[in-house]
Amino acid sequence: MVWIVIVAVLTAILAWIVLTITADARADERQDALAPFYQPPDPLPDVTPGTILRSEPLGIAVPGGSALRILYMSQRGDGTPRVASGMVFVPDRPAPSAGRPVVAWAHGTIGLGDQCAPSRLPAPITKIPWVAQMMSLGWVVTATDYAGLGTPGESGYLVGAEEARDVINSVRAARNVARARAGARWIVWGHSQGGHSALATAHLAPSYAPELPLIGVAAAAPAAQLPMLMNLEWDTANAWVIGSDVAGTWPAFYPELTRAQVLTANGENHWQDILDDCIEAAGLVALFRQDVLGQNFFRASPWDVPAWRRRIAENASVPPPAGVPLFIGQSTTDQVVLPSTTAAVVKDWCASGSRIATMWISDVTHQQTAITIGPSAIQWMAQAWRNGAMPDSCGLPLPVAPATPPAT
Repeated sequence: MVWIVIVAVLTAILAWIVLTITADARADERQDALAPFYQPPDPLPDVTPGTILRSEPLGIAVPGGSALRILYMSQRGDGTPRVASGMVFVPDRPAPSAGRPVVAWAHGTIGLGDQCAPSRLPAPITKIPWVAQMMSLGWVVTATDYAGLGTPGESGYLVGAEEARDVINSVRAARNVARARAGARWIVWGHSQGGHSALATAHLAPSYAPELPLIGVAAAAPAAQLPMLMNLEWDTANAWVIGSDVAGTWPAFYPELTRAQVLTANGENHWQDILDDCIEAAGLVALFRQDVLGQNFFRASPWDVPAWRRRIAENASVPPPAGVPLFIGQSTTDQVVLPSTTAAVVKDWCASGSRIATMWISDVTHQQTAITIGPSAIQWMAQAWRNGAMPDSCGLPLPVAPATPPAT
């Protein structure tokens, strides 16, 4: 069995190398051509968050609409201005007098190399095919890359409040696109890392952007229970991918954290390489190092290191504010955001009084979850726009047993 796994992984890696040599050369040329767009002015202008510094057509076909690539102002938690990039999708159909509804998309983990930013991809709509349905409904879609991904500066990967500002300011940016005619009411919709961002956004939005009424939160396979996920997956291949992004970025936001506190020698030597790769390449390297070479990324669970435990707990998601409806979709066969952790979220939040609409699916990978449940999420959003009674799944049995919280 071990040799079967080794041969399969090696075959996948060799196939990936052969297929990507020429593709990489073309991609490098494309990224070089795009680079000037993503370079912010120096010094940064003294403008409000959400101000668009630069925009251009995205250069792709969008059924029922059109798309812009944007560079806009965002902000760190300490008020420091920073620049984020992203996309805005605008429907062709006429806008209502009150302005179009807005959906803010928060993408999942894709790698932290600049070339991985969704707005830099040659065909980003293939990752979010449900955009076409939103165009047909007349909704504006704004999709941040998050500051530091595609643009200079450190990414706030899984630092909820940092990413939430980028999401909220992407809505402000969409409202600054004149032809979008975007209204003030909006829904945040995210997958994986983006589900975590969406839940953080729900808490920050009322105080940070009181002018923008948040109507609902939709999340596919949200990385909501960071303590459980970190503790359950620290010695798996997933740790090489997620762990590299966390270990590579969190010390910039939390100076008391160091990589030496948690990483193995192999982890110390290779985290930067994986962090700079996009998710497909990073995943193959992770499988090779963990499953073939038997190398762990972390020395032990970061949860067992007090300084890291405090920050992991700080970035665990909490239920949306009262009155903000929540939709959660999860695959029971997900091997990245483990379904038992999402079950724990639903169980605990329902017990605390939240109203949650859930959609459990099976035989769907983590990467395909948002694509698969997208049409159902859109139906839920349409109901939220109508201010109707929202569905509540809290009385239904869970399809998997909830995970147990790690010891403190």
